[in-house]
Amino acid sequence: MQQPTLGFIGAGNMSHSIISGLVKGGYPASAIIASNPSNPKLDELKSKFSIRTSNDNLEAAASEVVILAVKPQILKQVCETLSHIDFSNKLVVSIAAGVTCDRIAQYLGQDVRVVRAMPNTPSLLGLGMTGLYAAKGCSDTDRQLAGHLMQAVGEITWVEQESGIDQVIACAGSAPAYFFLMMEAMEESAVNSLGVSREQAREMIQQTAIGAAAMVKQNPDLSLAELRNRVTSKGGTTAKAIEHFEQQGLRDTVDGAMKAAVKRAVEMAQQF
Repeated sequence: MQQPTLGFIGAGNMSHSIISGLVKGGYPASAIIASNPSNPKLDELKSKFSIRTSNDNLEAAASEVVILAVKPQILKQVCETLSHIDFSNKLVVSIAAGVTCDRIAQYLGQDVRVVRAMPNTPSLLGLGMTGLYAAKGCSDTDRQLAGHLMQAVGEITWVEQESGIDQVIACAGSAPAYFFLMMEAMEESAVNSLGVSREQAREMIQQTAIGAAAMVKQNPDLSLAELRNRVTSKGGTTAKAIEHFEQQGLRDTVDGAMKAAVKRAVEMAQQF
């Protein structure tokens, strides 16, 4: 695949992670530029990856692919400063949560090819899950390029309707926090109810979570229910714990939480 110039507007953690993955994967550093109002993050990117940097967003926006990596609250302001640039031959990849493709085109004041990307925080470790949506007008090449960018920080999945990004938020974007909450609750129980030291509880719980996720990934032909059943001996300790979860309505709680995440995503899209 031809390697076009990439301009990252915003030099936060996600830009850092994507740039790191790209450069480590062989993408030429000379083809990457990042812009940011202040210098510390730019200096780190330049020192680590030898990319070009600038305090001027217009310089980054001169690239063939423009990655909008700023907070949604300031995206309108950032885009309006770029609106006099001709985007007709550029691809825009936005990782700003809650801002639709139409709204980005409105902010830029012109028709533009936009791909929305919704990565999650494990992307910072190269273990991310990113949902992608390509707006009308994007070519197969645009999709391939956007996919290549986000594969630098993990796995990707495409949705065919923009509303599907809200589902990605519930299943992946917000989901690390669900697991953290479960682990937090287990740690608190281990310490406060069972008398385990916090250090030992943390070690056991985090390693168990890593192992459980690995078993899921390495057994794609087994359903999650089957994996659970294989751990759950009839009448045993695990069965008793699972019985309690079911009695307390864990499934309904999770279902409600995921629906709440989607509802909030829809509300945010109306705000920006």
